[in-house]
Amino acid sequence: MNSDTFEIVIVGGGIVGLGTALALTERYPGIGLAILEKEAELASHQTGHNSGVIHAGIYYKPGSAKAELCVEGVRLLKAFCEEQGVPYDNCGKVIAATEESELPQLQSLYERGVANGVPGLQLIGPERARELEPRVQALRAIHSPNTAIVDFRRVAGAMAHVIAGRGGRILTNSRVAAVRRTQGEPLLVETARGMVRAKNLLNCGGLYADRIARMAGARPEVMVVPFRGEYYTLRPESRVVRGLIYPVPNPEFPFLGVHFTKRIDGDPEAGPNAVLAFARQGYRLRDMNLPDLAEMLAYGGFWRMSARHWRTGLYEIYRSISRAAFLRALQKLVPDLEDRDLLPGGSGVRAQTVARNGALCDDFRIFEAPRAVHVLNAPSPAATASIAIGRRIAAVAARSFGLPS
Repeated sequence: MNSDTFEIVIVGGGIVGLGTALALTERYPGIGLAILEKEAELASHQTGHNSGVIHAGIYYKPGSAKAELCVEGVRLLKAFCEEQGVPYDNCGKVIAATEESELPQLQSLYERGVANGVPGLQLIGPERARELEPRVQALRAIHSPNTAIVDFRRVAGAMAHVIAGRGGRILTNSRVAAVRRTQGEPLLVETARGMVRAKNLLNCGGLYADRIARMAGARPEVMVVPFRGEYYTLRPESRVVRGLIYPVPNPEFPFLGVHFTKRIDGDPEAGPNAVLAFARQGYRLRDMNLPDLAEMLAYGGFWRMSARHWRTGLYEIYRSISRAAFLRALQKLVPDLEDRDLLPGGSGVRAQTVARNGALCDDFRIFEAPRAVHVLNAPSPAATASIAIGRRIAAVAARSFGLPS
């Protein structure tokens, strides 16, 4: 493919890989850098299939990387969008407690958001909640006026344009098949388009990050387990939402529950659930990849996770199969929602990293190895935090690869 030796090769053309390339090309003008993307287009998987929400930073434990990078990431992302002419909408979000039992968790969420420095947060009563979202049911709620929406595919495209303008190479249709190490020589990265030579490897492979790490000789103590999130679209004339309506999440599960979202194009949708997928690109219920499934079933961490969360897992499968069950979950937030308001929607697959003890990894996880840095877990709010986490990864890579400070 290319006889050049790149200083850094980034595997993965999603928004985390692009955010990292953005940081590196800014920090080191003229650096030899290439991004390898296995698909014909960038942002084809997690980046292009998410709900488009720019999260404000409410949910995350104060002091965690998620909290710090999300709050900083919001500022950087909105500034980047304004600079590059990518539209976003500060539509705001209401997090609604619909049962008395949810009120302590709502209070805890509010305190977390305040501790994280999220601007403008308010605890509100049912009357104010209905002023904001006329069809919502809430005993009490959090209003986050600075939660926004954007098309992350357009963000990724703008990032790619800037990176290319700085001399970075973006190589699509370049699925990585092998990484070969030779003593004192560049890494040889075998792709579908030929061999790429790299002094250093930066793995932002998302759904395949653990496999890329193993190809490169690392032994990560985690595995990516895919979870599919399914959406319904809503009839626009139903006017279900003005902005975003979320439930109070289950604190033991790293998913936010089914919610209502307005897309940047104005189309409303509802979802996602969180269903175990039987393929790393399992966008439909019937999708199954036998090697993916066999690998997952052979992993002890999968069974330990299943033992902890089997009730929730079975309910998510039931809600995936049953449109009525999905509707009932949504009616907790909007009681007058009707079945005719729901139309078939899309889906996405989340790369949920699971540790050997069965724990669902809930924060960013970056693993350093000789001449390689592996981003093994980049969960939501990775898209929101993409520029901030890109700078964090770039700093780790600079130290690990011996680049000038």
